[in-house]
Amino acid sequence: MPTRADYTPPAPRLERASGVTDSNGRVTFTWPAGEFAAAPVVTHAIEAASVGVRTARIIANSATATTFEVLVTTGVTVLGISVLGPGVAAQGVTVHAHAVAP
Repeated sequence: MPTRADYTPPAPRLERASGVTDSNGRVTFTWPAGEFAAAPVVTHAIEAASVGVRTARIIANSATATTFEVLVTTGVTVLGISVLGPGVAAQGVTVHAHAVAP
């Protein structure tokens, strides 16, 4: 006997957070206890600056916390080729993160 039912799966759990980097260019987001059973899938954005090129990367990710490192560098153009200098820790950068259960 066939049955028909409308089923809407529950939306995945989503956490949002914003934070500012410390003197080492790092910011850690702590997720609510028991929110994620495994390390979440995390996306991020950093706010723009008027000077330098900023890059951000995840350096640690677990079910309880995610840590980002933000670096800033300046660029020069040599013979029409853009070259970036070495990155240094970017203090005071705002990082926005979204974490979704895998």
